[in-house]
Amino acid sequence: MTLTIGLTGGIASGKSLVQSHFEVLNVPVLDADQVAREVVMPGTPALAQIAQTFGAEFLLANGELDRRRLRGLVFGNPEALRRLEAITHPQIRAAMRRWLAAQTAPYCMLSVAILVEARMHDLVDRVLLIDAPVELQLARLTQRDGIDEALARQMLAAQSDRETRLGAAHDVLDNTSDIATTRAAVDTLHRFYLDLAARGDPHAPGLRLPHSVNSVTIKI
Repeated sequence: MTLTIGLTGGIASGKSLVQSHFEVLNVPVLDADQVAREVVMPGTPALAQIAQTFGAEFLLANGELDRRRLRGLVFGNPEALRRLEAITHPQIRAAMRRWLAAQTAPYCMLSVAILVEARMHDLVDRVLLIDAPVELQLARLTQRDGIDEALARQMLAAQSDRETRLGAAHDVLDNTSDIATTRAAVDTLHRFYLDLAARGDPHAPGLRLPHSVNSVTIKI
């Protein structure tokens, strides 16, 4: 059975950079954002249920989901977000399970920004967290998206806090250095996961990178 790694990280932590390097290494990666878009395409049960629940005004003239409008509704509205997730998350999980069942590589990866928040731990064998201090996330987010710090802090507050994500992680990549260092850490993780897959040992002590690979923590 293919070893499954859950790749996650807070907004502006560098998860996309890490994901792209795993893909360069020919690791099969399924991005939850892509799955989330596919399950609400025109003609899908989820899109019909969204229109029924929130109103036809959340559809564009061409029948597609008005993502901007729906995002504006659920951002900062926990009840609306809960109702939306009750529609989409079962569909996303089902699509992920189908993809996982078809994998034959030594290991594969589910890339899910809200892996912790959505409680998708049961879909993976290990959780790899891309970690960065909150202040660095804020700096990256304001520069990347051209938004003010107040909005950036709101966006960060909508996700699990850093301590919660660290508590859920088996392996942690500290993405506070340059791109070359991050890519080297991914190379180390790649070799580590290939070894775990070969040994059939998904619960080995975790890695904290780019620190020494001898500096490990055991996740029970």
